[in-house]
Amino acid sequence: MRKPMIRSTLLAAMLACCPLAFAAAPQASSAPATAPRAQQQRPTLFDQLGLTESQRTSVRQLMQQNFQQARPEMQTLGQKRMAFENATPGTSQFQSAANDLASAESTAAHDQVMRQADLRTKIYNLLTAEQRTKLASLISQRQQEMQQRRAAAPAASH
Repeated sequence: MRKPMIRSTLLAAMLACCPLAFAAAPQASSAPATAPRAQQQRPTLFDQLGLTESQRTSVRQLMQQNFQQARPEMQTLGQKRMAFENATPGTSQFQSAANDLASAESTAAHDQVMRQADLRTKIYNLLTAEQRTKLASLISQRQQEMQQRRAAAPAASH
């Protein structure tokens, strides 16, 4: 039961950390809910940037390589989480598992940021000058949209 959940969580976390993976996922637009699903989706970042098939293939390969590099670390981290969950609070085993998990989480976070930076650099280097300009424009546009949504959203969390 826990293993599929951990795998799903790890996969979601890995994909969420890649801006192109996230942006490539279809997103709903402001089209009416009665419109066919294909009409409700925003074009993918791949389409908006006009990536060639070769560029798309390269991006997918880079993302797959990034995921494969992270997999052993994520499995180890999962094992340390399980050891922590299975330890009895108040015992030396529990304290040791907590220390191991804290250290592993810290290392994993650092490594993930570094992999993310490397992946983003490699993907950015695949883009033409025109695509880079378009990407900067799209990022700015999405940031403005997020600010507008935040401003329009009620302050329910306060």
